[in-house]
Amino acid sequence: MRLEKSSPCKVNLLLNILGKRADGFHELETVMQPVNLCDVLTFERAGTGVGLTCSHPELPTDAENLVHRAAAAFLSAANISEGVRIHLQKNLPLAGGIGGGSANAAVTFTALNELFGSPLPLEKLHALAAALGSDVPFFLYDRPALATGRGEQVELLENFAALQGQAFFLFHPGFGISTPWSYQNLARFPAALNGQSGRAKVLISQLQTPDLSAAAANFYNSLEAPAFDKFPVLALYQEFLRENGATMALMSGSGSTTFAILPGLAAAETVAEKFKSRFGDHGWLATVAI
Repeated sequence: MRLEKSSPCKVNLLLNILGKRADGFHELETVMQPVNLCDVLTFERAGTGVGLTCSHPELPTDAENLVHRAAAAFLSAANISEGVRIHLQKNLPLAGGIGGGSANAAVTFTALNELFGSPLPLEKLHALAAALGSDVPFFLYDRPALATGRGEQVELLENFAALQGQAFFLFHPGFGISTPWSYQNLARFPAALNGQSGRAKVLISQLQTPDLSAAAANFYNSLEAPAFDKFPVLALYQEFLRENGATMALMSGSGSTTFAILPGLAAAETVAEKFKSRFGDHGWLATVAI
């Protein structure tokens, strides 16, 4: 039996850091939205252990890869001695802040559970995902969500009324930003490091109404502070997008992907052409209906 699964990405409509915890992680509240731009993974039962291949030459295919680690964790937890062979077709940019690697891991958990006859309940898959990475549990569910704690506590939300009929523009400039670097350098920006709790619920409440403009001022990302300090071009991208019709523009996660919301796919594609004319035809650029 062979399974093929799409692995979508996400954007953070809000990422509010609430301070550093005693365990070394950061307390946060984040509103995450699935985005229908995908990597593709194929899975087969074969041999023993985990065999992983990947279309991207820069990605490791051993235990450094989250897919490999997720597969090994699943086989161990389900007490399965049979092996798997996995191929990852990598279409999304690396180190982009859009959760590509985390999504790959989550899809691996759900796909292998299907492939082996559902030996593990969803609660166990969630626990395995949380142990692997803070963003991984979100991708077990195809829904917007509020994530708290270090990101592993996921509260599913209904689709946002304010985003109906809208479209995303996403741009990755060809360089990544390390998540550990972002959090380490957040200490230089006390206001961003110690955000005010409750911003997520305010934004969620506004997004549940049809009026997107009412929410525009409340999209926020604490990690923009260190990112903009080192890469000021990211702020220029946002300024250009707002000047050309975007309701909002923000960095996703720890970056470096910039995303914007525009009133429909045609508007997003028009802005994409203007963006390429202004900043050059480099990096990874995508538009997609919400």
